[in-house]
Amino acid sequence: MSQKDPGRAICNLFVARYRLRGVNDLLLRALNEQPVERVPVWIMRQAGRYLPEYRAVREKVDFLTLCRTPELAAEVTLQPVRILDVDAAILFSDIMVPLLPAVPGMTYAPGPQLPRAITSPDGLKPPEAVKEVGFVCDAIRILRRELDVPLIGFGGAPGTLATYLAEGGSAKHFAGLRLLMNRDPGQAHALLEWLEQITLLYLKMQVEAGAQVIQIFDSWGGELSRSDFDEFMAPGLQRIIAALKTDGVPVIFFARGPLRDVGATAYSVDWTVDLAAARARGPVQGNFDPAILFADPATVADKARAMVAPLARTGYVANLGHGILPETPVECAQAFVRAVQETPCL
Repeated sequence: MSQKDPGRAICNLFVARYRLRGVNDLLLRALNEQPVERVPVWIMRQAGRYLPEYRAVREKVDFLTLCRTPELAAEVTLQPVRILDVDAAILFSDIMVPLLPAVPGMTYAPGPQLPRAITSPDGLKPPEAVKEVGFVCDAIRILRRELDVPLIGFGGAPGTLATYLAEGGSAKHFAGLRLLMNRDPGQAHALLEWLEQITLLYLKMQVEAGAQVIQIFDSWGGELSRSDFDEFMAPGLQRIIAALKTDGVPVIFFARGPLRDVGATAYSVDWTVDLAAARARGPVQGNFDPAILFADPATVADKARAMVAPLARTGYVANLGHGILPETPVECAQAFVRAVQETPCL
């Protein structure tokens, strides 16, 4: 990342403030390519079904009630910080939450299910309706009072949100959006532009409430050809990220498959991407295969150290190459975190 990045100077000021307050700021320094004593580590989907403490909460409430109740969302956000001793918390929520006002009747079974497929913003609420999900901001405010590690807010990329809308929820092949882009590119652009506005408003709400880092999840962007991604997805992502970085907030962009430059502070990559090559382009996060966490703790630790050691200087955040799987043994997740934290910087 260039020193001319418009958000770098503001982010430097934020880092200095956090250090004065005694906050563990390793994540912020790594994203800003400042020296670190050790590599920061957190785990995508670190608050979830693999934790008995999370399952105990879910036995009492359904998923959407959990997302909508700030105190409960804050509690499950804090669980992995306490249990795994990770260097960052990520807000517990779901990428479809900002669409709840626009899509009444959305349910989870267990993934999102819509009353119908949506391929146009016509007849839907305007983007400003996202302010109705203010419970997300309430959870962030609670967490900022409780945490001594940075808090990551997040949202889905417009293209990934559009993928779910075009299918009417979760699906096996997710071909609906690709069909729309080919049959009616103008309508596809209109849907994506509507989602872009919602996404930016939603992420700015999180920043204003206290989120210190934003991660954008583009889970299905890798399903597109390079030309389709460049035409339909990249411009909107670039505008969202540029606006957030102007506010001094580091932005991590996660996409499965090939690394595609959209102007993010850092790129979170999966285990199919060469980590050293990705780091050569700027700050990077990843890319431990979640399946390795099913091995014994000693094997997990050995492989984690091997991943981290060549990059243990700055500009690197250890993480998985995708979300942690629900059946993962907690002791293996703990072994992964400890191994990263015990690997010395070279």
